[in-house]
Amino acid sequence: MTTNHGGHEDFRTTVRSTLDTIVTPNAPKWEAQGHISASGWRELGDAGLLALPHTGADFLRSAVFLDELGNTGYAGIRASIGVHAYMASSYLRLFGNAGQKARWLPPGERGDRITALAITEPEAGTDLRHLTTIADADGTGGYRLRGRKSFVANGSQAGYFIVLARTKATGTDRGLPGASLLLVDADAPGIARRPQPMLGWRAADITEIEFDDVPVAAGQLIGKPERALLYLVRALDFERLVAGLLAVGGVRYCLRLLKEFARSHHVGDTRLGSYQAVRHRIADLDAQLELVHGYAYQAATRQSLGQLDTKSASVLKLTATELAVTAAQVCVQYHGARGYLDEATAARLYRDAMAGTIAAGANELLRDHIFESA
Repeated sequence: MTTNHGGHEDFRTTVRSTLDTIVTPNAPKWEAQGHISASGWRELGDAGLLALPHTGADFLRSAVFLDELGNTGYAGIRASIGVHAYMASSYLRLFGNAGQKARWLPPGERGDRITALAITEPEAGTDLRHLTTIADADGTGGYRLRGRKSFVANGSQAGYFIVLARTKATGTDRGLPGASLLLVDADAPGIARRPQPMLGWRAADITEIEFDDVPVAAGQLIGKPERALLYLVRALDFERLVAGLLAVGGVRYCLRLLKEFARSHHVGDTRLGSYQAVRHRIADLDAQLELVHGYAYQAATRQSLGQLDTKSASVLKLTATELAVTAAQVCVQYHGARGYLDEATAARLYRDAMAGTIAAGANELLRDHIFESA
């Protein structure tokens, strides 16, 4: 596969080497404990990988990093890092004021303070109109926050949360009225965290967060009050771009594993890859990956030019994550019973791939976006 996008091949080599040093040897431990270790975060920060650009021409460096992060083969780890360094922090970068950026971003870029995005609720996932988390004004310019968030990546280790809450009662549930985004210090009183073990993404630290009369200081409102819907629409396009780039790297890893197995494994006296049906099935997946990989970097280029749109982001996230599921399914099938063992790499890839079709907007929703924009 050609991967020399924008003349960043030297950077790709450096990123791959760094991830091989920091992530690969520690990944089994992080999977087992359910989160990336503090030392791992700091090492990523020291390497400059948590402070790569979100915009401009150098966003293509981020695209290379996300692609290679997916190529490590651990979707829980890539999701954790993607949320911290891109998805959650994008709200601050896009809509935060200078003081907020100066206070909250540098510790995250160093890997000293991890970011989590607390948007989804038990009854408010893809459809956020049923949002029940409330932030009441406290009379001093701040808020008192109460509610419950589910499926929060980095939840137990986060130093702060970006929280979606209603700050104004409107009497209607259309269009997320009265909803705002808040920066919430994870050390504030009244916060309870409970693990939510998932089938896959085991290193993503998926957690349920409960806010019980949590104080939120004045100055921790992101952007303007009651403007959350506008902010979410813009940030979600970026989130889907990130998810798509990560998934592309994951497919690359899966197909490399599949090809190696087909070339080395024998069925009786015949090498698995000698069967035309096997070769053609893998070739079809490889061809699809070439197309999605090229589209991913087209979408990344759009982001670098300030031209990313909902359709491009949705097409990438939809096609990349569904290809990941298909490739992982073939990988398990060709590995046979050994691929279905809980500790098997093929099994991990399959259970991880399924989560990608749900996170950052379920793929059914993305199909609606694509249809409406056609």
